[in-house]
Amino acid sequence: MKTILSLALVIVILIGGFYLFTNYSTPSETQPMPEEEQESTVQVIPIEHATGILLWDTTAIYFDPMGEAAAFAGQPAANIMLVTDIHGDHHSTSTIASVLGGARLIVPQAVYDLLPPDLQGKASVLANGQSLIEQGFTITAVPMYNLPDAENKDRHVKGRGNAYVIEKNGTRVYIAGDTAGTPEMRTMPDIDIALVPMNMPYTMSVEEAAGAVLDFRPRTVYPYHYRTPEGLADVAKFKQLVNAGDPSINVVLGAWYSTP
Repeated sequence: MKTILSLALVIVILIGGFYLFTNYSTPSETQPMPEEEQESTVQVIPIEHATGILLWDTTAIYFDPMGEAAAFAGQPAANIMLVTDIHGDHHSTSTIASVLGGARLIVPQAVYDLLPPDLQGKASVLANGQSLIEQGFTITAVPMYNLPDAENKDRHVKGRGNAYVIEKNGTRVYIAGDTAGTPEMRTMPDIDIALVPMNMPYTMSVEEAAGAVLDFRPRTVYPYHYRTPEGLADVAKFKQLVNAGDPSINVVLGAWYSTP
C-alpha cells in the first residue's frame, strides 16, 4: 500500500511540474519591460533658430515656438510646450496661441506675466530649481544667464528665464536657452542630449560653448540659436573644437536656418 501511495505521489509531482514548466514564460517573451527600464527614442526636430521640437517616443515637446503656424505644418501636435524667456526670438504669444492646442504650457514667471488671460489659464510657472511631472516626464527649470563680465551682462539676468532639463526613463535632455557657459551648465550631470547656444554678444562664443560642453560632456550636442548680428556662428569650428577635446561626443549640425 505504501508503495502504491508513493508511486501516486511521484506521478502527481511529475504532472504538476510538467504543467508549471509548459505554462511558464520568461518576462522577455510575454511581459513588457518595466517603464524605468525601457529605452527612450528622442528626435530633435529643428524649426528655426531657438525653436524646435523634441519628438520623444510618441510625445511632442515644443520649445520656444516662434513664427507662423505654417512652420509646424506636418509636425505632430504639441503635447508639452516650454518657453525659456521673454525675448522675441523665444516668446511669441501669437505663435503659442496658434500651435498650443491642448498641450501643457510651462513658462517662467516673466513670460507668464506677458501672456493674455486665456493662455495664463493654460500655463504652469516654474522658477529656477523647481520641477514638475507632466505625462511621465520630469521637467526641471535650471538657470540661464549672462556672466557679470560679459559684454551684454544685463540682457539675460539670473532667475528671469529658464533653461530646462527633461528626463524620462533615465534619458536626460538639456535645452540651454539664452545663456553663457555658467557654473550650472559646466557641472550639469548625466546629459544625453544638449542644445547649446552660441551667438555673441547675447550668449556664448563658439570657443566658450565648446569649452562648456567639454566640461559637462553630454553624449550628443546640437549647436542651436547661433544667428549673430554679423551672420551665423561657425558651428563647424564648434564641432572641431569639441571633438578635438573629446571624440566620443556626438556633435550634430542640424538645419536650424532655412537660408545662410
